[in-house]
Amino acid sequence: MAKKILILIISFICINLYINAQVESAPLIKEGKGPFNRLILRGLTLINSTGAPPYGPVDIVIEGNRIAEIKMVGYPGVAIEEKSRPKANAGDEVMDCSDMYALPGFVDMHGHIGGKSQGTPSEYVFKLWLGHGITTVRDPGSGNGIEWNLDHKQKSAKNEITAPRIFCYTTFGQGRDKAITTEDEAVAWVRENAKKGADGIKFFGAPPTIFAAALRENKMLGLRSACHHAQLEVARMNVLASAEAGLTSMEHWYGLPEALFEDRTIQNYPGDYNYNNEQHRFEEAGKLWKQAAQPGSDRWKLVMDKLLALDFTLDPTFNIYEANRDLMRARNADWHKDYTLPSLWKFYAPSRVSHGSYWFNWGTEQEVAWKENYQLWMKFVNEYKNRGGRVTAGSDAGFIYQLYGFGYIRELELLREAGFHPLEVIRAATLKGAEALGADRELGSIEVNKKADIILIRKNPLINLKYLYGTGTPELDENNEEVRAGGVDYTIKDGIIYDAKKLLADVRAMVKKAREE
Repeated sequence: MAKKILILIISFICINLYINAQVESAPLIKEGKGPFNRLILRGLTLINSTGAPPYGPVDIVIEGNRIAEIKMVGYPGVAIEEKSRPKANAGDEVMDCSDMYALPGFVDMHGHIGGKSQGTPSEYVFKLWLGHGITTVRDPGSGNGIEWNLDHKQKSAKNEITAPRIFCYTTFGQGRDKAITTEDEAVAWVRENAKKGADGIKFFGAPPTIFAAALRENKMLGLRSACHHAQLEVARMNVLASAEAGLTSMEHWYGLPEALFEDRTIQNYPGDYNYNNEQHRFEEAGKLWKQAAQPGSDRWKLVMDKLLALDFTLDPTFNIYEANRDLMRARNADWHKDYTLPSLWKFYAPSRVSHGSYWFNWGTEQEVAWKENYQLWMKFVNEYKNRGGRVTAGSDAGFIYQLYGFGYIRELELLREAGFHPLEVIRAATLKGAEALGADRELGSIEVNKKADIILIRKNPLINLKYLYGTGTPELDENNEEVRAGGVDYTIKDGIIYDAKKLLADVRAMVKKAREE
């Protein structure tokens, strides 16, 4: 019976992938300046994401799409001697950044590009991401179809479209008209997936022998993997089992409490539980961490030790479940008014069909349970980071009232709530994501010879991460009037300078037009 249900769900996923594959292509690039033969960013304060504290003033020289030089040119509050600076030659582009902070472009490790089921055009999604400094996205599942995703990955790499660089992970079994039921079928699919040019695989779980065979082959081919350990298979392959079989990263937190079980082997499901009823699924998930071994226990330490030894990556996506602990906050976030398309708002609304729209009877008891769930979940993630484990930042936006770009910044705030220092938050959002993608020699920090992916912002995000929101955050001016402070000023991707505020203005115009139609 369980196998039949799994096949039905895989079929449902494939149907949705086919529908979403009809989404239109992103328009050709018409925004941005550059890349330049030589671009000099003058006088900024640098947050380079290696673990170093901020320092400046610094001049950064970019040649084409690479960082060519980083030079400290003075001291705070002291006039800079021009002779100490990299010399600007005729034809060079020079940008005064003396009131700005620079940090590496963000890596969203769980960024679905959207599609027709949510009514989100790719241009809308891409501009929200770039408008928040997100220059790299891992699409876990390639919901618009692997061919569509690979096409847009190439267009972004060539800077033919206004979009972050894209890493394509394909849903296991995607493209088949029936479920994978043997190890040979699994190996053949993995090989074909690699041949197409995918960067990895997104799993939802599978029968153990099939799951293990696919992971082995994927690892042999040098590709990476992610998994949302769905309840239909997690009792047979939890996070620890799949990590030992070769999985490189876990999404969300499913499968981790199950690996920590001591006095049970299966989640304490009520007798009337039905997985396809998402109110059941998410309400009971809010009680799961309390069923697991608690902090400091032998089982807690054992699981963490083994995951650390495997160099395993946690991509928690705290933000995507925040409505579970505070539905009113998520529904009434500042940005919905100007940035959420009406089609997406409809998708978020209570529904028995739309994924993540399970607000049939959500109340105080469910929210309290989820708040307690977060306390234990965050404790594990923070301890994992403190012991040298890799933790990244992913948003999973487009579901559960979380919006592209804005949800990612909320993820950074939640990492801070979990106990990360602001510099650790930025590192999780940049260098740790690049490491998990196997791209840290090119991306993830501001260092010589790396790609020129840089965020420029006038407000210091280490003091207040809310400055990174496209809406800014309320402050009082000298006249005691409320103003909005912050927002990314410029996003540089591959040496191309995008006006982040203009990108977000384009999004507002899209939303306004959609509401008038």
